[in-house]
Amino acid sequence: MSSTAPDSTASLIRLLDAVDTLPGAAELRAHTYDLLRLSLDGTVVDVGCGAGRAVAELAGRGVRSIGIDPDPRMLAAARERWPELDFRVGVAGGLPLDDGSVAGYRADKVFHEIADPAAALAEARRVLVPGGRIVLIGQDWDTIVIDSGDPELTRAIVHARAGTVTSPRAARRYRSSLLDAGFGDVTVEVRTAVFTGELVPAMLGGFADAACATGAVGRDQAETWLAEQTRRAQTDRLFLAVPLFIATGVS
Repeated sequence: MSSTAPDSTASLIRLLDAVDTLPGAAELRAHTYDLLRLSLDGTVVDVGCGAGRAVAELAGRGVRSIGIDPDPRMLAAARERWPELDFRVGVAGGLPLDDGSVAGYRADKVFHEIADPAAALAEARRVLVPGGRIVLIGQDWDTIVIDSGDPELTRAIVHARAGTVTSPRAARRYRSSLLDAGFGDVTVEVRTAVFTGELVPAMLGGFADAACATGAVGRDQAETWLAEQTRRAQTDRLFLAVPLFIATGVS
């Protein structure tokens, strides 16, 4: 999670909560926990934990879990919700953990925010025990699919939004990045999240704003596009598909 102002942090938490409760979201998180293959005596670190939902769900499975995030405001929300759990300030490239101190490492929609994914994976290798497992999940920002009556404009907006992300194509590189970092038994699968409800236009507003800020489209074009997506949501014709890449490896 990137650091944000207090009001935008609250808005982000509300959005994350809404997304986390969409159909299929809990099952997808549970799948990433299963991929960690943790025993009850192992510890897992959730990097970029945000408001801490995954840390709490892992703890509910009887697994000792540590949440790490660079944003103190997100961690304050996590501690308020789950005061008994372990949350720490830190970044993916410099984790506040000892060498070989965790059996599992999980990062959900985080690596696209990291300027140096290779350094983050080297840090993951450092904190994992030999034979520890890593699970990465995230979207490739250039492969987001949005139905629209103006596909050319939509393509321009999606690509402009991708251009504002630190590492927009990190997810498509998961396999190569894990292999380059020395992980073994690397696997990759893709699961597609489909969004059709009235929550989506609020998400797409960020796409339109980013496209305007970069000069890729004009404000009038963005407003027209967003209005179309809002109408689609109101008539149950909106369609947003986000392929999520899930990669695993063994240290």
